Amino acid sequence: MISRREGWLLITPLAVFLVLWLGFPFLTDLVYSLSQVGFTTLRQPRLSGFGNYAAVLHDPAFWQAMGFSLRYAVVETVAQVAAGLGLAVGLAPILSRYRSLLALILLPLMIAPALNGLMYRLMLNDFVGIIPIYLGMLDLSPNLLGPGWVFWTVAAIDALQNVPFTLLLALAGLQAIPPELREAARVDGASAWQEFRRVLLPLLVPVLAIAGLVRFIDSFRVFDHIYVLTGGGPGDATTGISLYIYKAFFAQQHLGLAVAASMILLLLSLVLLLALMRRSLHGARA
Repeated sequence: MISRREGWLLITPLAVFLVLWLGFPFLTDLVYSLSQVGFTTLRQPRLSGFGNYAAVLHDPAFWQAMGFSLRYAVVETVAQVAAGLGLAVGLAPILSRYRSLLALILLPLMIAPALNGLMYRLMLNDFVGIIPIYLGMLDLSPNLLGPGWVFWTVAAIDALQNVPFTLLLALAGLQAIPPELREAARVDGASAWQEFRRVLLPLLVPVLAIAGLVRFIDSFRVFDHIYVLTGGGPGDATTGISLYIYKAFFAQQHLGLAVAASMILLLLSLVLLLALMRRSLHGARA
């Protein structure tokens, strides 16, 4: 049994590491968020109070970016978890016999998101893109990167790359379910839908919740392929919170405002994390 003192000694190296590598950048960002600072005055920030935070909270572009990120994350999470679950259930018998196919299915995850965005940017080009050419042959000419379609276009591109991740988690969850439960359901006369809804789905909820949380976080902070594909446009139609901070920092050189926006995002993330942890603890006690 490890004593309390020995426990503190064991976690001391990790605590020191976190203080050095996370504490110093956090304090630096906190100072910058409370200062008027630019690239030429990084070493001499001028404290200005909470003006940057007020400017961010009163900026309509910030709330538009937050709205886009939230909507995008919800759509991507629901679509990818549902598609991954459906493909896992449908392909499980095939993948159990031909395991090498799983490596081919996971290939999209090996592509960098920025490279994926560049590839689709070429494919969607109005002059040389293969997708507009085939749509034209079908007498269809929607501007897939225009205001009416761009959200669903970037969402579909993201889903095509990341559905294999949710498929892999769902498939692992399916394989962990004892086959005796499924056999018992069939003996009781359950149909395929009843077996899925009453046996498989309840047991897969923890795995799907983890997959959904990971995909929500990753989708909310999306940057790479949208920056390469649309640059946040047309207008600000695809400007998420990460791209908003990037533009404020590099394009507008409002370093204090950009850091303040990131600190607000950090605070909201901590509040959400604490709420989830509190709910999970109550669920475990119950």
